[in-house]
Amino acid sequence: MKFTKLQSAGNDFVLIEGEGVTCDFGQMAEAACHRHFGIGADGLLVLLPSEKADIGMRIFNTDGSEAEACGNGLRCLIKYAADNGFVNSDTTELTIETIAGIRKACLLKKGVKTSVIQSSMGKPEFNAAKIPVNVGVDRGKQFDIMLSDYPLLLKDKELRLNFVSMGNPHAVYFQQMPVDDFPLSIIGPLVENNVIFPRHVNFEIARIIDRQHIEMRVWERGVGETLACGSGACAVAVAAITLGHAVSPVELKLPGGILKAEWDGSEEVMLSGAAETVFSGEWLLD
Repeated sequence: MKFTKLQSAGNDFVLIEGEGVTCDFGQMAEAACHRHFGIGADGLLVLLPSEKADIGMRIFNTDGSEAEACGNGLRCLIKYAADNGFVNSDTTELTIETIAGIRKACLLKKGVKTSVIQSSMGKPEFNAAKIPVNVGVDRGKQFDIMLSDYPLLLKDKELRLNFVSMGNPHAVYFQQMPVDDFPLSIIGPLVENNVIFPRHVNFEIARIIDRQHIEMRVWERGVGETLACGSGACAVAVAAITLGHAVSPVELKLPGGILKAEWDGSEEVMLSGAAETVFSGEWLLD
C-alpha cells in the first residue's frame, strides 16, 4: 500500500488513500505508526471521497482508536489533496468532511514541500455532557459559558482544569511556571484516563506569556505526548480568551513549532500553520 508521511509543527502522520480499501484502519494505524517496527507517526490519516464536501477524512491514533478531530492532521491531508489532484489546481478554498462535521480550509501559501493552510476547527462546545466530562458543576466555577477551575487531585498535585470540546474533549491547565517543568509523562496518562472522562481526554498545560502569546505542551488521548496538537492549540486559545487571559489572534508555541488560532468568542475557531510533505513509500501488507 502506498503512503505519504507528512508533518505539521512536528505532529506527524502516515496518509493513505482509502477509497476501495477494506482493511481494518485501526489495526493498520497501530502497525504503521509504531516508531520502531513501522513507519512511525502520531496517527494514520485516511483520505476518502465525500458526497458532502470536496474530500473526506478519517484519523486513527497510534493505539488504533479513531479520533473525531485533528487540526494538524487536517492541514496535512489538505496539503496532500492539493498536491495530488484531489481538488482543482487553481482551488485555494475547499471543504473536508470529518466525524466532527464539515471543515473549511484556505491555502494561504502553496509550496512543493511546505504549504501554509488555514482551516476552520468548528465552534467550541462547553456543555459538560457534550464534551463529555462527568463533574458536579458546584465543584468548579462556571465562568461565563465555560466550566473552569475544576479541582482534580493527582499524585498529590491539584490541577485546576478548564473543559472545552473542539469536536474532541480537552482539559486545559494553566500554570505560571515554564511548561517544560511540568511532569507531563507522569500526570498526562492519569488525566487522560481519569474516571470523570468517559471517552478519555486530551490534556494541555499552558503558560500565558502575554495576551497574544502562549506556550503549551499536550498529552494526546490514545497517543501520548506529541510535539503539537491543532485541536489542543484551539482549546488552549479558547480557554485563555474566555477567561480573559488572551485576545485573538493567539500565537501558540509548541515543542514542534508555532500555530495561530483566531476566535471571535462565538463562531468557529480558525487555525493556521504549515504542513510539510516528508517522504512517500510503500507499506508491505501481510
